[in-house]
Amino acid sequence: MAEAEKTHLAPTPRWLPLLGGMFSSTTCGLLLYAWSVFIKPLNQTFGWSRAEIAMAYGICILIFALVSYPAGRLSDRYGARIIVFLGGIILGIGFFLAGFTDSKAWLYVSYGVIAGIGGGMIYLPPIATAPKWWPDRRAFATGCAVVGLGLGSFVMGPLATAMIETLGWRYVFWYVGIAMGIMAILSSLTLGNPPKGWSPRGWDPPKPHAGGSTLGDYTFAESIRTIQFWLLYISYFSASFGGLVVIGHIAGHGLDSGLTAMQAGWAVSALAGCNAVTRIVTGLFVDRLGTRALFLSYFGIQAGALLLLYPAGSNYWQLWMAAAVIGWNYGGIFTLFPATCLAFFGGKSQGTNYGLLFTAFGLAGFAGPYAGGFLKDVTGTYFVPFALSAGMVSISVFLSLIIKPPVRTALQGGSDRRDKFF
Repeated sequence: MAEAEKTHLAPTPRWLPLLGGMFSSTTCGLLLYAWSVFIKPLNQTFGWSRAEIAMAYGICILIFALVSYPAGRLSDRYGARIIVFLGGIILGIGFFLAGFTDSKAWLYVSYGVIAGIGGGMIYLPPIATAPKWWPDRRAFATGCAVVGLGLGSFVMGPLATAMIETLGWRYVFWYVGIAMGIMAILSSLTLGNPPKGWSPRGWDPPKPHAGGSTLGDYTFAESIRTIQFWLLYISYFSASFGGLVVIGHIAGHGLDSGLTAMQAGWAVSALAGCNAVTRIVTGLFVDRLGTRALFLSYFGIQAGALLLLYPAGSNYWQLWMAAAVIGWNYGGIFTLFPATCLAFFGGKSQGTNYGLLFTAFGLAGFAGPYAGGFLKDVTGTYFVPFALSAGMVSISVFLSLIIKPPVRTALQGGSDRRDKFF
């Protein structure tokens, strides 16, 4: 068989890694994006403050993101399958153990540390794997690989609320923990890399633009020496901070404003549903329009929606609408940032590059929900936390105006490479 024909053959259909990515990210969505439904039950059971309860969520997100960096490096070296398999086991155990919580320390360790480690292991490897199967539609593949974060939270909001009202909050941790472990393990079975030299039938790799760099993908060491990487890092932190304050507290805001538990829970689902859909839709737009215009529009609308969220709390329709807009813009960043990282630095070290970039989300996740809970405890309302979130997102608006793709020049006959800013 001719070599040209061999490159189009693959042992598995290329949609299978997309499906695996959806399963894996859905598991992460169950872990992270419906935490606000636990605030009231834990407060009633133990008398802990909002800030103390939010600390468990903050620890989980911080650990989740910090672990994603070594998980990405290991995925680049050993493949995604084994990393996601082990992560699924750890995640399921940690979430299950949280159901036995009788102290803050137990909750922080079981949910925050153990489940956070497992979640970090299963999140990033599919993001690095899926675009390898879809080099012709890389942003679309990235969006599919992260869409489950929204799907998971869409399911978890009303599911957890109903289970809490009928069985109690402990059963949510026990039953969902088992389901999450199984889902992640099944996902891992689909996450192999394409054969060396494989490409989709009929796809021709794009030629370099006139005057563009011919030096190939950035290595990890080269990527982190560019100013663009760290501007993206700050922008990621600021945008995530705003969204995570809302995710950590929107159900509590609705309950404080007089809504029923189910009405507040559906605000979580409205946010989550748009959070899911936007990840794929944004990927389709990126493949056609690029990221700058989308960054500016998403962040600009997000800042306005965050300012409107506080007065919307007393009317469930208004709260759901505000939550949907915030979920759309927030979810889009999880397609835009990995797609931008891939476009700026190439796919060679995408797992490692995006793994480090994703730690900005973890730092925001640790700071944002806790700050929101602390400011709520101090001021008695969510006005200040939501206003602070709008201000943080405004930083991302400004950075989106000034960030440009890195440009490299070859030094010493091409044996060394430097970004023009260094």
